Amino acid sequence: MKKRLFSIALMMCFGFMAFAQEETAATEKPKDKPVRAPFQSGLLIDNQTTYIPSAKTLEYVIQHKFGKMENGFSDLFGLYAPGANIRLGLNYVIMKNLQLGYGITRTNMYSDFNVKYTILEQTRNNTIPVAVALYGNMAIDGRNEKVFGTEYAFTNRFSYFAQLIVGRKVNDWLSLQLNTSFTHYNSTDSLIDHDKISVGFNGRAQFSPQSSILFQYDIPLKVKGIAEYRDFTRPAKPNFGIGWEISTSTHAFHIYVSSADGIVPQHNAMYNLNDWTKGDLMLGFTITRLWSF
Repeated sequence: MKKRLFSIALMMCFGFMAFAQEETAATEKPKDKPVRAPFQSGLLIDNQTTYIPSAKTLEYVIQHKFGKMENGFSDLFGLYAPGANIRLGLNYVIMKNLQLGYGITRTNMYSDFNVKYTILEQTRNNTIPVAVALYGNMAIDGRNEKVFGTEYAFTNRFSYFAQLIVGRKVNDWLSLQLNTSFTHYNSTDSLIDHDKISVGFNGRAQFSPQSSILFQYDIPLKVKGIAEYRDFTRPAKPNFGIGWEISTSTHAFHIYVSSADGIVPQHNAMYNLNDWTKGDLMLGFTITRLWSF
């Protein structure tokens, strides 16, 4: 009799546990996953995006800008014009949402060491409505020490850039971003401040499975509180750009026109004197290639 009662109690206990598990599973909300592909590349013309490839991915980057398009057919819209610029870079994702990189640039012979970290990823059910990323770099000017004047020190070559990026995939075809950045040069040209705050707006409009329109507008601000030369005799100009992206699972190709001749972001924020409203535009392209390990 005792054995029979024990068996019945045991069966009731297991039945209750199974019922409780089914009830929990029924009331448990499904996990909210990140949105699919808000951007296909970590670069958007002259800007960074919140996108970082998966962990243990190596990325090779080629960025190239030709000369100004102002002479038209005489120099094939800048393809044969002087002033071309190029950057070669490597990025590696050491862990989820953390990327380290290095690049070399023709202008000022910059070597830049950079890091990008995605703090938040936008989710499909809007549990997290935006993606948030931080990007920063330190660039070393590689030109002859004579360009830095008589009071030369190796630290005069250093410049720094820090940026906060907030992005949102609005719908299946449109992704938008806002950014704010701080630039510092240890040594600058005469009458140019050492520090600069900028804001920017950019985005991607996808019109086919592999093709998108890219656009950007970056504005260096005139902030008197951090200015050394209050008259702003040579203020940096806004950087406007529009382009076309073709992407696959391992490649992204951008062809664009933009007004800044630099590629390293702090150079554009501090030194860009091209006025896009007066036709100061340059053709450029970016190629990225991914390898997963």
